[in-house]
Amino acid sequence: MSVSKNKSKNKTAQNRALLKTAKRVLKIESDAVAALANRLGADFPNVVNALSDRKGRLIITGMGKSGLIGQKIAATMSSVGLPAVFMHAAEAIHGDLGLIAHNDVVIAISNSGETEEIIKLLPTLNRLKCTIVAMVGNLKSTLAIRSDFVLDIGVKQEAGGNGLVPTASTTATLAMGDALVIAHLELRGFKEENFALNHPGGSLGRKMLTTIDDLMHRGDQIPMVNENSGISIIISEITKKRLGVTLITDKKNQLKGIITDGDLRRMIEHKKDISKIRARELSKSLPKCIKKDDLATKAVQLMEEYSITSLVVSENGKKIEGIIHLHDLLKAGIV
Repeated sequence: MSVSKNKSKNKTAQNRALLKTAKRVLKIESDAVAALANRLGADFPNVVNALSDRKGRLIITGMGKSGLIGQKIAATMSSVGLPAVFMHAAEAIHGDLGLIAHNDVVIAISNSGETEEIIKLLPTLNRLKCTIVAMVGNLKSTLAIRSDFVLDIGVKQEAGGNGLVPTASTTATLAMGDALVIAHLELRGFKEENFALNHPGGSLGRKMLTTIDDLMHRGDQIPMVNENSGISIIISEITKKRLGVTLITDKKNQLKGIITDGDLRRMIEHKKDISKIRARELSKSLPKCIKKDDLATKAVQLMEEYSITSLVVSENGKKIEGIIHLHDLLKAGIV
């Protein structure tokens, strides 16, 4: 057998071994997370209620990999309107303990339940009458015994490294944190709008928070002609304002209609004499309107429903406050 064939055979065997390892790791970690559900007890709803009813702040603390998981849990909680601050346990015993005040809720994460830096925090937390929630893998540990509530994040085995590399245990901890967050959301009746308020930069935030007032053209940007205007003025206004339309108003600047560039094309196609045409003769009906406080997503719905690309912004269908075009919604990422 040639050298190249031997290398190819060895590579194939190596790839099979790697896939086997990956599947074993995923199986161990998924089993670890699934096992948590069977061990949930009365302390879980008590913790959720403590988070919702807290009088002070919510602090999450941990060390090493547990600390990193704690940071992610704190970030997830904050993103849904449950403000949480991560406090590194080692930094806490060297000054950062000042973050904690009376009646705060402190979630302490330690797989062993014997992390020295966390244990040193307990006397101060008790003195401040904090509610202590332990997320531990050892229910007989010092942290578990001295906490108000205990969430069991223990796992039968880590996924590899002779049990020295935190893998299944950190995955289980993260899953428990997610369970707390979602349970809190359902308790509080959380809605999409709440999430959007904390994510104004994301696509959902843009869609849920952006109003017509944020995007509409106003003032001199609005294409408008008087109802008695001739064809040259109409064409000039449509061209200058570059929205493909112009609104028609009476002498009191009340909305009387709309002319699109399509209306002009159709008129020319039918070979009508346009020299004596007036704006009022080109509009068949009043344009569709939307209010400035409506969400931009409503404009998208109306445009799709009526197969149009512009909406007049008006409270009563008479006084013109602005105009919004489909391109404005596209640029803002609403569509």
